[in-house]
Amino acid sequence: MKEVYEFMQRQFKDIELFSEIPKGKGVRAKLITTINPEAIPLAAAVESIHLASLLHDDVIDESELRRGKKSINAIYGDKIAIMLGDILFSKGLEYLIEYDKTAAKALSNVIYMLSIGEMEDVELSKNMNLDKQKYMDMIYKKTACLIEMSTRESARLAGLESEKYAKYGKNLGLVFQIVDDILDIVSDEETLGKPVMNDLYEGKMTLPFIYMYEELNQKDKEYFKTLFKKRLTKKEEDWIKKRIKPAIQKSYEEAINLANEGIEEIEDNYLKEIMLKLIDRKF
Repeated sequence: MKEVYEFMQRQFKDIELFSEIPKGKGVRAKLITTINPEAIPLAAAVESIHLASLLHDDVIDESELRRGKKSINAIYGDKIAIMLGDILFSKGLEYLIEYDKTAAKALSNVIYMLSIGEMEDVELSKNMNLDKQKYMDMIYKKTACLIEMSTRESARLAGLESEKYAKYGKNLGLVFQIVDDILDIVSDEETLGKPVMNDLYEGKMTLPFIYMYEELNQKDKEYFKTLFKKRLTKKEEDWIKKRIKPAIQKSYEEAINLANEGIEEIEDNYLKEIMLKLIDRKF
């Protein structure tokens, strides 16, 4: 990761705010450089696009925290956050074009998909979405497609079976989002860096909520509707937690199945370990 971030620092040396963007664990860059250690420019471009999408996501969700720290929009305002995201989008594509045009074209398509996914997420949050397929399609576009592209293109550049790695990457992205949605419910504010069940407050009917709703009796369904987009009290949180345990287990089992399908596609033990750790993550 050190080489990737050093590459990015050189590319964004004229952008003072770049150093203030909360950085993550660089999972996408680690995947790329594990598959192909030479693909530093690809890893840097993907991380740039990922950071850009988070900047825009925080503006849309009006999030004041990102990974437990003040978000850029909370500190400098929405306009700065949006423009900074646009800079990362454009610059990331620029240096990837110089490195490999095929990868740049693939990343350009992913940026399109990310934007469509964000729009779908906003649209679905307007009402209580109970359609699992719409949820799965949206998280593929918002999360999984960038990881899918990362593993496919790094494998292609390394002369490996790219579609097998693409399947692994797609499933890794879906697992990541499903587990993230589970943690939103079962974790705590200190660990998450945001309020518990914040997804429901933002109008996001994630997989556990969809599964829970399907099993509620009519009276409980009507009560649950009153909690949609509401900042919950402790009593209301406990009401949900008491009823959502089977849905959490069902969602978790679905994530495990996706993880196993992804692992079957590859032989790299380190990549398998990443998938397994993702299933067991607590934050």
